[in-house]
Amino acid sequence: MQRRTGHVLVVDDDALNRRLLTATLAREGIRTTTVNDGSEALTAIKEDQPDVVLLDVEMPGVDGFEVLERIKADEATRHLPVIMISGLDDTDSVVRCLEIGADDFLPKPFDAAILRARVNAGLDRKALHDLEAERVRDIFSRFLPEPMVDEVLARSNGDARIQPELLNATVLFGDLRGFTGFAEGRPVEEVIEAINTYLTLMTDAVLDAGGTLVDYMGDGIMAAFGAPVPSEDHADLAIAAARAMAGEQLATFNAWLTATVGVEERIRMGIGIHSGPVVSGSVGSPRRLEYAVIGDTTNTASRIESMTKELEHAVLFSAQTRDALREAPGDAVSLGPVEIRGRSAAVELWALDVEEPA
Repeated sequence: MQRRTGHVLVVDDDALNRRLLTATLAREGIRTTTVNDGSEALTAIKEDQPDVVLLDVEMPGVDGFEVLERIKADEATRHLPVIMISGLDDTDSVVRCLEIGADDFLPKPFDAAILRARVNAGLDRKALHDLEAERVRDIFSRFLPEPMVDEVLARSNGDARIQPELLNATVLFGDLRGFTGFAEGRPVEEVIEAINTYLTLMTDAVLDAGGTLVDYMGDGIMAAFGAPVPSEDHADLAIAAARAMAGEQLATFNAWLTATVGVEERIRMGIGIHSGPVVSGSVGSPRRLEYAVIGDTTNTASRIESMTKELEHAVLFSAQTRDALREAPGDAVSLGPVEIRGRSAAVELWALDVEEPA
């Protein structure tokens, strides 16, 4: 049989049983921790979480039933495989444990082959769980700020899908100006490298400001603030990201273009921001899921971004965003009500003219 590695917590009030279990597992190269009652087991799990728990049913004080219930009730430990230790004639206890959530049971007296098989099966389940958890973490890390990943994982209970939720948030759209002219006649590899460099800089600005990267659209970018995790300062975060994008990050991109491909003419960008209710959650099919922020707020933010071409301001944001700000920017300029395509009523806009640092 293939040797496995892992960590098993052995919980049994009988010292002889503990020695027999640990000796058998040690021959398989499996690390063990032993405790003799339920209270110690719960403490041991918190201090050094095992891969599998071997848990005796009958113990003084906190018995195996209660330990099992507490393991399976805690989101941090419910995934742990628990193998209950029970007598062959104790059918009622076995059934009760399985109903609570036990993964398997080990009959007394122990058979070494059965012990190895059931512990190895538990280690396999734990390894698969860890691989899936790492996959989901990797998915979330692609579009969420690192401090937000753990919170979203806890809210989704390890599921790659973010459940739909109605939130008040701020949506940001950013797009390059003049990039089409730059791309014409250039090698494909050069164009893709330029887009990737630009998107990397803009993504850093969004994530560093606490925003969520929602989508790339060619040389455009969409971000949300206050979704999927609500925040009271979502509008302030969006304005901070916009300043970084249209300022330092755009300057870095233009410097890269000059140094790498010899482009002297500076590329500009436009950013549109709007705040309001959005539907936040995962959309798509079982074969492909994506995070989305949907609603009129998103549509309006996109249309505001398109107005930067006509109004010749780097950053435009709505009155709704200004009202949501905790601290209104002193350099913001009111443009008054502006007619926007696709909307029956004019939208009151404000502008920021962000200068690239020299």
